[in-house]
Amino acid sequence: MNVLDSFSLSGRRVLLTGGSRGLGHTMAVGLVQAGARVVTVSRSGGDGADGVVTMVGDVTRLDTLESLVDEAEGRAGGTIDSVVHAAGVQHRAPAVDFPLPEWERVVRTNLTAPFALSQEVGRRQIERGIEGSHVFVGSLTSTLARPNLAAYAASKSGLLGVVRTLAAEWATSGVRVNALGPGYYRTALTEELFRDDAAREELMGRIPQGRFGRPEDLCGPLVFLTSAASSYMTGQLVMVDGGWTAM
Repeated sequence: MNVLDSFSLSGRRVLLTGGSRGLGHTMAVGLVQAGARVVTVSRSGGDGADGVVTMVGDVTRLDTLESLVDEAEGRAGGTIDSVVHAAGVQHRAPAVDFPLPEWERVVRTNLTAPFALSQEVGRRQIERGIEGSHVFVGSLTSTLARPNLAAYAASKSGLLGVVRTLAAEWATSGVRVNALGPGYYRTALTEELFRDDAAREELMGRIPQGRFGRPEDLCGPLVFLTSAASSYMTGQLVMVDGGWTAM
Protein backbone atom coordinates (compact mmCIF):
# COMPACT_ATOMS: atom_id res chain seq x y z
CA MET A 1 0.00 0.00 0.00
CA ASN A 2 1.21 3.48 -0.87
CA VAL A 3 1.76 5.37 2.38
CA LEU A 4 -0.67 8.10 1.35
CA ASP A 5 -3.38 5.50 0.81
CA SER A 6 -3.13 4.53 4.48
CA PHE A 7 -4.51 7.95 5.43
CA SER A 8 -7.67 7.47 3.37
CA LEU A 9 -10.95 7.05 5.25
CA SER A 10 -12.85 5.90 2.19
CA GLY A 11 -15.64 3.56 3.25
CA ARG A 12 -15.18 4.29 6.96
CA ARG A 13 -18.18 5.19 9.12
CA VAL A 14 -17.49 7.73 11.86
CA LEU A 15 -19.70 8.93 14.70
CA LEU A 16 -18.61 12.32 16.07
CA THR A 17 -20.17 14.05 19.07
CA GLY A 18 -20.49 17.82 19.38
CA GLY A 19 -20.19 18.40 15.66
CA SER A 20 -22.72 21.19 15.20
CA ARG A 21 -20.20 24.01 15.63
CA GLY A 22 -16.66 24.99 16.56
CA LEU A 23 -13.84 22.47 16.64
CA GLY A 24 -16.24 19.54 16.36
CA HIS A 25 -17.75 20.75 13.10
CA THR A 26 -14.33 21.48 11.59
CA MET A 27 -13.11 18.01 12.55
CA ALA A 28 -16.23 16.43 11.03
CA VAL A 29 -15.60 18.25 7.74
CA GLY A 30 -11.96 17.14 7.77
CA LEU A 31 -13.03 13.51 8.16
CA VAL A 32 -15.48 13.88 5.26
CA GLN A 33 -12.71 15.34 3.10
CA ALA A 34 -10.60 12.27 3.89
CA GLY A 35 -13.39 10.05 2.56
CA ALA A 36 -15.37 9.07 5.67
CA ARG A 37 -19.12 8.86 6.06
CA VAL A 38 -19.55 11.10 9.11
CA VAL A 39 -22.58 11.21 11.39
CA THR A 40 -22.55 13.90 14.07
CA VAL A 41 -24.72 14.00 17.14
CA SER A 42 -25.43 17.13 19.17
CA ARG A 43 -28.30 18.73 21.02
CA SER A 44 -28.94 21.18 18.18
CA GLY A 45 -28.28 18.74 15.36
CA GLY A 46 -26.64 21.21 12.97
CA ASP A 47 -27.45 21.95 9.36
CA GLY A 48 -25.77 19.00 7.64
CA ALA A 49 -23.48 21.19 5.54
CA ASP A 50 -20.25 19.99 3.91
CA GLY A 51 -21.42 16.39 3.51
CA VAL A 52 -21.88 15.75 7.23
CA VAL A 53 -24.93 13.71 8.30
CA THR A 54 -26.45 15.23 11.44
CA MET A 55 -28.72 13.91 14.15
CA VAL A 56 -30.12 15.33 17.36
CA GLY A 57 -29.17 13.64 20.61
CA ASP A 58 -27.82 14.17 24.10
CA VAL A 59 -24.90 11.87 24.96
CA THR A 60 -25.27 12.67 28.67
CA ARG A 61 -28.58 10.78 28.67
CA LEU A 62 -26.89 7.46 29.21
CA ASP A 63 -30.08 5.42 28.98
CA THR A 64 -30.52 6.53 25.34
CA LEU A 65 -27.04 5.63 24.05
CA GLU A 66 -28.05 2.23 22.69
CA SER A 67 -30.81 3.74 20.55
CA LEU A 68 -28.54 6.66 19.63
CA VAL A 69 -25.91 4.28 18.23
CA ASP A 70 -28.64 2.28 16.48
CA GLU A 71 -29.75 5.47 14.72
CA ALA A 72 -26.17 6.45 13.88
CA GLU A 73 -25.53 3.03 12.34
CA GLY A 74 -28.69 3.37 10.29
CA ARG A 75 -27.62 6.76 8.97
CA ALA A 76 -24.04 5.64 8.38
CA GLY A 77 -25.07 2.45 6.61
CA GLY A 78 -23.47 -0.06 8.96
CA THR A 79 -21.38 -0.60 12.08
CA ILE A 80 -19.52 2.48 13.26
CA ASP A 81 -15.80 2.11 12.52
CA SER A 82 -14.67 5.11 14.55
CA VAL A 83 -16.06 7.34 17.27
CA VAL A 84 -14.69 10.82 17.97
CA HIS A 85 -15.62 12.48 21.27
CA ALA A 86 -15.60 16.21 20.50
CA ALA A 87 -18.48 17.30 22.77
CA GLY A 88 -17.43 19.12 25.91
CA VAL A 89 -18.38 21.76 28.45
CA GLN A 90 -16.49 23.91 30.92
CA HIS A 91 -17.09 25.97 34.04
CA ARG A 92 -14.58 28.41 35.53
CA ALA A 93 -14.51 29.12 39.26
CA PRO A 94 -11.98 29.05 42.11
CA ALA A 95 -11.82 25.63 43.72
CA VAL A 96 -13.11 26.88 47.07
CA ASP A 97 -16.24 28.28 45.39
CA PHE A 98 -16.76 25.65 42.69
CA PRO A 99 -20.48 24.72 42.61
CA LEU A 100 -20.95 20.97 42.94
CA PRO A 101 -23.81 20.90 40.41
CA GLU A 102 -21.41 22.40 37.85
CA TRP A 103 -18.76 19.84 38.82
CA GLU A 104 -21.23 17.03 38.17
CA ARG A 105 -22.36 18.55 34.84
CA VAL A 106 -18.78 18.92 33.56
CA VAL A 107 -17.66 15.47 34.64
CA ARG A 108 -20.81 13.81 33.30
CA THR A 109 -20.44 15.50 29.91
CA ASN A 110 -16.66 15.31 29.49
CA LEU A 111 -15.84 11.99 31.13
CA THR A 112 -18.80 9.74 31.90
CA ALA A 113 -20.66 10.23 28.60
CA PRO A 114 -17.60 9.60 26.36
CA PHE A 115 -16.76 6.44 28.27
CA ALA A 116 -20.32 5.16 28.08
CA LEU A 117 -20.57 5.91 24.34
CA SER A 118 -17.26 4.19 23.60
CA GLN A 119 -18.44 1.29 25.74
CA GLU A 120 -21.55 0.91 23.54
CA VAL A 121 -19.67 1.33 20.24
CA GLY A 122 -16.74 -0.81 21.35
CA ARG A 123 -19.00 -3.65 22.45
CA ARG A 124 -20.53 -3.80 18.98
CA GLN A 125 -17.17 -3.59 17.22
CA ILE A 126 -15.73 -6.44 19.29
CA GLU A 127 -18.82 -8.64 18.85
CA ARG A 128 -18.82 -8.07 15.07
CA GLY A 129 -15.07 -8.31 14.55
CA ILE A 130 -14.67 -4.68 13.44
CA GLU A 131 -11.21 -3.10 13.75
CA GLY A 132 -12.22 0.25 15.19
CA SER A 133 -10.64 3.49 16.29
CA HIS A 134 -11.83 5.62 19.22
CA VAL A 135 -10.49 9.16 19.53
CA PHE A 136 -11.12 11.08 22.74
CA VAL A 137 -10.47 14.82 22.95
CA GLY A 138 -8.36 15.77 25.94
CA SER A 139 -6.70 19.12 26.58
CA LEU A 140 -3.68 20.75 28.15
CA THR A 141 -5.30 19.91 31.48
CA SER A 142 -4.99 16.21 30.71
CA THR A 143 -1.37 16.58 31.82
CA LEU A 144 -1.02 19.90 33.66
CA ALA A 145 -2.96 22.37 35.80
CA ARG A 146 -4.64 25.66 34.95
CA PRO A 147 -6.35 27.81 37.60
CA ASN A 148 -10.12 27.79 38.12
CA LEU A 149 -10.70 24.62 36.08
CA ALA A 150 -10.94 21.92 38.73
CA ALA A 151 -13.81 19.98 37.13
CA TYR A 152 -12.54 20.40 33.60
CA ALA A 153 -9.04 19.24 34.60
CA ALA A 154 -10.48 16.29 36.50
CA SER A 155 -12.55 15.23 33.50
CA LYS A 156 -9.75 15.65 30.96
CA SER A 157 -7.18 13.94 33.19
CA GLY A 158 -9.67 11.13 33.73
CA LEU A 159 -10.07 10.70 29.97
CA LEU A 160 -6.41 9.82 29.69
CA GLY A 161 -6.95 7.00 32.17
CA VAL A 162 -9.94 5.80 30.15
CA VAL A 163 -7.91 5.90 26.93
CA ARG A 164 -5.09 3.83 28.36
CA THR A 165 -7.40 1.29 29.98
CA LEU A 166 -9.58 0.76 26.91
CA ALA A 167 -6.47 0.56 24.73
CA ALA A 168 -5.04 -2.20 26.93
CA GLU A 169 -8.32 -4.13 27.09
CA TRP A 170 -9.30 -3.87 23.43
CA ALA A 171 -5.94 -4.13 21.65
CA THR A 172 -6.23 -7.84 20.89
CA SER A 173 -9.66 -7.22 19.36
CA GLY A 174 -8.22 -4.75 16.86
CA VAL A 175 -9.89 -1.73 18.47
CA ARG A 176 -7.51 1.19 19.02
CA VAL A 177 -8.08 4.03 21.49
CA ASN A 178 -6.17 7.31 21.43
CA ALA A 179 -6.68 10.98 22.28
CA LEU A 180 -5.98 14.40 20.84
CA GLY A 181 -4.83 17.13 23.20
CA PRO A 182 -5.70 20.57 21.78
CA GLY A 183 -3.98 23.63 23.20
CA TYR A 184 -5.70 27.01 23.14
CA TYR A 185 -8.13 27.53 20.26
CA ARG A 186 -10.69 30.30 20.06
CA THR A 187 -14.01 28.59 20.74
CA ALA A 188 -17.11 29.19 22.82
CA LEU A 189 -15.36 27.51 25.75
CA THR A 190 -12.41 29.94 25.67
CA GLU A 191 -14.13 33.13 24.49
CA GLU A 192 -14.12 34.63 27.98
CA LEU A 193 -10.34 34.36 28.12
CA PHE A 194 -9.85 35.76 24.63
CA ARG A 195 -11.85 38.86 25.56
CA ASP A 196 -9.40 39.53 28.43
CA ASP A 197 -6.37 41.30 26.94
CA ALA A 198 -4.05 40.44 29.82
CA ALA A 199 -5.09 36.80 29.89
CA ARG A 200 -4.75 36.53 26.11
CA GLU A 201 -1.20 37.93 26.19
CA GLU A 202 -0.26 35.62 29.07
CA LEU A 203 -1.43 32.62 27.07
CA MET A 204 0.34 33.74 23.91
CA GLY A 205 3.57 34.05 25.85
CA ARG A 206 3.40 30.34 26.73
CA ILE A 207 3.07 29.07 23.16
CA PRO A 208 6.43 28.50 21.40
CA GLN A 209 4.87 28.78 17.93
CA GLY A 210 3.58 32.23 18.84
CA ARG A 211 -0.03 31.76 17.77
CA PHE A 212 -3.27 30.20 18.93
CA GLY A 213 -4.59 27.08 17.27
CA ARG A 214 -6.80 27.19 14.20
CA PRO A 215 -9.61 24.61 14.06
CA GLU A 216 -8.17 23.03 10.92
CA ASP A 217 -4.93 22.32 12.80
CA LEU A 218 -6.73 19.37 14.40
CA CYS A 219 -7.89 17.75 11.16
CA GLY A 220 -4.60 16.19 10.08
CA PRO A 221 -3.86 14.58 13.46
CA LEU A 222 -7.47 13.37 13.70
CA VAL A 223 -7.40 11.76 10.26
CA PHE A 224 -4.08 10.12 11.22
CA LEU A 225 -5.50 8.63 14.44
CA THR A 226 -8.69 7.50 12.71
CA SER A 227 -6.97 5.93 9.70
CA ALA A 228 -4.77 2.90 9.05
CA ALA A 229 -1.76 5.22 9.09
CA SER A 230 -1.78 4.90 12.90
CA SER A 231 -2.54 1.17 12.98
CA TYR A 232 0.26 0.45 15.50
CA MET A 233 -0.71 3.27 17.87
CA THR A 234 -3.02 2.84 20.82
CA GLY A 235 -3.27 4.34 24.30
CA GLN A 236 -1.58 7.57 23.25
CA LEU A 237 -2.29 11.27 23.80
CA VAL A 238 -1.19 13.38 20.82
CA MET A 239 -0.80 17.03 21.83
CA VAL A 240 -1.73 19.64 19.20
CA ASP A 241 -0.79 22.71 21.22
CA GLY A 242 1.82 24.76 19.37
CA GLY A 243 4.50 23.41 21.69
CA TRP A 244 2.93 24.45 25.03
CA THR A 245 3.58 21.11 26.76
CA ALA A 246 7.15 21.00 25.42
CA MET A 247 8.09 23.89 27.71
